[in-house]
Amino acid sequence: MDCQHVRRRGRARSGGGRREEQEDRRCEKKCPQKADPHDCKDAINAGITPLRAKAVTATLRRMRRALVLLLAFAAAFVGAPAALGAGASITAVDVPVKAERTIAAGEPRTRFTLVGIHWRGPGAVSFRTRSVGGRWSPWRPAAPEREDAADPGSVEARARPGWRVGSPWWVGPSDRIETRTAGRVVRVRAYLVWSPVVDVPFRVPAATRSPAIVPRLSWGANESIRRAPPTYAPRLRFAIVHHTAGRNDYTQAEAPAIVKAIELYHVQGNGWNDIGYNFLVDRFGTIYEGRYGGITRNVVGAHALGFNTGSTGIAVLGTYTNAAPPRAAQDALAKLLAWRLDLAHVDPLSMLTAVSGGSERYASGVPVTLRAVSGHRDTGLTECPGDALYGRLGAIAAEAYKIGGPKIFDPRLDVSRTGPVRFHARLSSALPWHVSISDADGVAVADGSGTGATVDWTWNGSAPRATYRWSISAATARPATGAMHAGTGVATSPLAVQGLAATPSAVSPNGDGQADVSLLTFTLTAPATVSVDVYDATEKDVLPVLSEQRLLAGSQSVTVDPSSLADGSYTIVVDAVGDDGSDVESVVPLTVSRVLGLVTATPSVFSPNGDGRLDRLTVGFELMAPANVQVRILRNDRWVATPFAASLQAGLQHFVWDGARSAGTLRDGSYEAAVDATGELGTTTSAVPFAVDTVPPRLRIVSMRPLAISVSEPATLKVMLDGVSTRRDVKHAGTIRIPGAGRVKRVRAVAWDEAGNVSRAVVGRSRASP
Repeated sequence: MDCQHVRRRGRARSGGGRREEQEDRRCEKKCPQKADPHDCKDAINAGITPLRAKAVTATLRRMRRALVLLLAFAAAFVGAPAALGAGASITAVDVPVKAERTIAAGEPRTRFTLVGIHWRGPGAVSFRTRSVGGRWSPWRPAAPEREDAADPGSVEARARPGWRVGSPWWVGPSDRIETRTAGRVVRVRAYLVWSPVVDVPFRVPAATRSPAIVPRLSWGANESIRRAPPTYAPRLRFAIVHHTAGRNDYTQAEAPAIVKAIELYHVQGNGWNDIGYNFLVDRFGTIYEGRYGGITRNVVGAHALGFNTGSTGIAVLGTYTNAAPPRAAQDALAKLLAWRLDLAHVDPLSMLTAVSGGSERYASGVPVTLRAVSGHRDTGLTECPGDALYGRLGAIAAEAYKIGGPKIFDPRLDVSRTGPVRFHARLSSALPWHVSISDADGVAVADGSGTGATVDWTWNGSAPRATYRWSISAATARPATGAMHAGTGVATSPLAVQGLAATPSAVSPNGDGQADVSLLTFTLTAPATVSVDVYDATEKDVLPVLSEQRLLAGSQSVTVDPSSLADGSYTIVVDAVGDDGSDVESVVPLTVSRVLGLVTATPSVFSPNGDGRLDRLTVGFELMAPANVQVRILRNDRWVATPFAASLQAGLQHFVWDGARSAGTLRDGSYEAAVDATGELGTTTSAVPFAVDTVPPRLRIVSMRPLAISVSEPATLKVMLDGVSTRRDVKHAGTIRIPGAGRVKRVRAVAWDEAGNVSRAVVGRSRASP
């Protein structure tokens, strides 16, 4: 039990008054001036001394401001499989701080498994929970995570301004919570997350040289609540290790539910774009994919204020202040660090200098010396990841160094303006190494080799000034690769094929009119005789597209129709022969996959405004084989929502969407529903347009004689002339004249648009003749 110097007022509840007074006296004896420092994911706030605290209570049933966000993910989609996270929910409760109340969650729908506390004010908040079996937990500090957040200046960081953000405490199935404050606290908000244990099979992706990592789909990530696409850092330089706080006695079956609960709290509670950590590890040694964006890419998380960019955040589930993580968790952490840092060619035992983006410990722009495997406390004012885990990070980093065989560390290039390029790298042991340089077409330009624990080789740059690819390899180590702009001379051949692209690069030639063909585009730097052919995996020419056609210099486009090809991976080859006899070749991949077809979005215009008319959009498609499917909503090619993501079987599929998304309702305008189907051959995408229109037409009677009515948009106009109905289809906004209404005394008009939005009726009466 964390000691808090507090005095409880009023009659003790739950029959524990005398016992609680004894606990308070023991706490005062142990720490008469201040409470124990937070030993979980807490930013240490110097100068805050818990004085007389108030026991804060409230009844959930009486909380009018409680907001229940039920995430019945797949239940909203007709024909889709049940979501792995079905039944998860989060309740936000504003807790009074001036009077004694009891936060009670006696009904099943108000049970919870994870608690996160937010508050305003410089004081501190602690809480305790009662399990569904009736046992009260010790008092726990809410632990402000001011240092566990998105980087300053980002949209994500502005989600909850002015609030102190508490740790996501896993408490297990509970039905009651009490809070108390120390110091000045003006508002308290409790987020109660219910994340039940769901029996789901873990599908671990097969990836060479990587540890087993449970993907987001397996632990039940709700892709529809992500608030924005992921952002990426140009390179990854170090890892930051955390603990999540909460109980350590969770079961192996509960671990995925904890990850799911943290996702809900980070997104729906803290207002972040996604779960803050890049990876999570449970005490049994299972590794989970965290923030969306790709486990091999440098996804920017929200886990270390001011140091998210360029780092990967790894959180171990539980609290490790006094007890160390089990050996299985430490081994899994070492394997994960070995693999992820090797992808970035980072030595786990190295030191580096990182520039702070701004935190309570380090102001923006301050250079900070860090280890490649650092703890959260190294970047912020926090005790995270707990003394027991932090004290083992050196040994874990040393173990990560040993895992995976030979490695290449810190590859660097010194490129001079005069031409020479010097290559540097360190190796984990003395090995034969090789440096190679090739041009844009993959033709070798230069290479060098040597033996030792360091790479140091200089290329003289004797080649045309251009962009080149380079590679450093050593035995079985993961090669280091990159691109550079170098060279001393000018191009010796005036002919080149530039900017070759196939759009789309994955086609589905099933005759449905969607992604049936690919448009090949490129630029010729000089006139040439050009041939375009498609080759299969055996390098057989299976589809001649263009045969020795004379083309002028400039932009070119050629349509590739692969309807005669079987599903598979192909290569489009563009061969150009110049007037001087020079021959250049450029290639681009093409995937043919008929796994996806017949994508539709109906109605073409829908109106998610709750009026009961065309409020829902139905997206339908057909799968010819099992695939992982997600539906993205695009506006002007920008990703605005992901209402659906699941693994589906072959057959006709469809789901219904009401237009809801985490960032708010859709604005009126034109959109596309893009269906991505990922099968054995990769991802195929088909997009269909639709429009959102939630605003009804506006009508105004301009004049009675002659009768003229102004209509704000294309609509069907119904006019009652002295009780006789007439109807007009209005094609364009403007003023419509109604013939034959010269002597009408009373006019009533109403209109409705394509989305079913109905205008207010307008009524006009002619004045009596003198």
